[in-house]
Parts: sequence; structure tokens; C-alpha cells
Amino acid sequence: MSDLTLFKGGLPAYLQGAATDDVTSTLAGGESLGSRRISIKGGVFREMIGGKEYRVSEERSMNVVIIKAAPKVSRVFYSGTYSEGETVSPTCWSSDSQRPDEKVKEKQSATCLNCPQNIKGSGQGESRACRYQQRLAVVVDGEIQKREVYQLVLPPTSVFGDGEKGKLPLQAYARHLKNNGVPITGVVTEMRFDTASPTPKLVFKPVRPLTEDEYNTVQSLKDTQE
Repeated sequence: MSDLTLFKGGLPAYLQGAATDDVTSTLAGGESLGSRRISIKGGVFREMIGGKEYRVSEERSMNVVIIKAAPKVSRVFYSGTYSEGETVSPTCWSSDSQRPDEKVKEKQSATCLNCPQNIKGSGQGESRACRYQQRLAVVVDGEIQKREVYQLVLPPTSVFGDGEKGKLPLQAYARHLKNNGVPITGVVTEMRFDTASPTPKLVFKPVRPLTEDEYNTVQSLKDTQE
């Protein structure tokens, strides 16, 4: 049974025509937030506020609404050994995965394609030292009316690839929704840890459509400074 059978009978009227929203299209094709973020360090969901751990969930899944996505997959490089959650600044970074941002003081190369940190084996084992990442803005299901926006930064294993039924990486999940006329900002999305992965990796699937009140709240949050 398809996970989209939860929309059997058609989308609610307030979601119809919303499938081409910019967030779904951004993720299907391919912003810095405030102090709230969700970390997946250690294979658990950690809610962080101001750099400090606020709440930890040992559950294998978390339900959220994806309300915004950075327009492009970004890249980041840390010299030395870096652990997620450290308050050190990256050495080099790129917002578009094409070339270092203008503010980078220690550019590793003029372009990301020809960068020595982009060579297989430049990182640990056979990995690349410069890593892809996708930045999202999300709200937690059950707390939508609190209007608390979290930043979520996903590693490449959670973003790219084809996946399989019920276990889709982010871009494949967004394409799945778009092909079926469902806006990603109009549904509750389950993020689940893939227990077959040796490192923290999330897969995604839709859980339910938002209520009209929830949808209106999400739409009002999409373009806020937060």
C-alpha cells in the first residue's frame, strides 16, 4: 500500500494547487536560522537551544513539518578533527557547492570541483574532507502552534540516493510528493533513523496532511526572519 493512500479522495481544498510551492521544488530538484536546532549526533534526536542540549529523544523517529529549505545543497570544510555540535567556525564553506563564499578567508580552491578537499580520501577513510549538507527549517509535530522554528542540517546520506519504498532520502522523498501533487509544507513528515546505516542517516515518509489551521500557521512562518 502506498504511503500516499492517506490522501485518498483528494487533497483538502486548502492544499490543492500548493504542490508547486518553492520548498517542494527546491528539494525535489536538488538560511541560517535562530538559535534552535535539531541535531542527529549519536543517532538520537537532540533539540538544541542556544548551543545547549534542551531535550533528547531516544525514539527512532520524529515527526516534523518541513517549512523551508536552503535553495541549494551547501558544502563545509573543517580543518583538523571536527565533531558536530562544536562551536568552532568552518575553515571553508560554499552555499551553492560551486565555489567558496565571499566571506571565506581561507579558501581551499577557487572552485569546489577542483578543490583538494573534494578528493576521495581527503577525509577519514575514503570520504571527502569537504562535506555536502542540506539545511532545513522545521517545526515539531504537536507543537506547530508554538511557532518554534528549528534548523536541521542533514548529511549527504540523508539527502541523496534513490532509497526504497518507505525509506526515502530527502530529495527522493520530495520528488515522490511532487509527482503525486502533494506539497511538502502541507504534510507531517516522519524522519526515521536508518538502523542499517553505520552513521546517523535519516529516511523520510509522509504521515498525514496538516489541518487547515496548522497549514495556515506553517505558511505564516515560511518567510519570517526566524
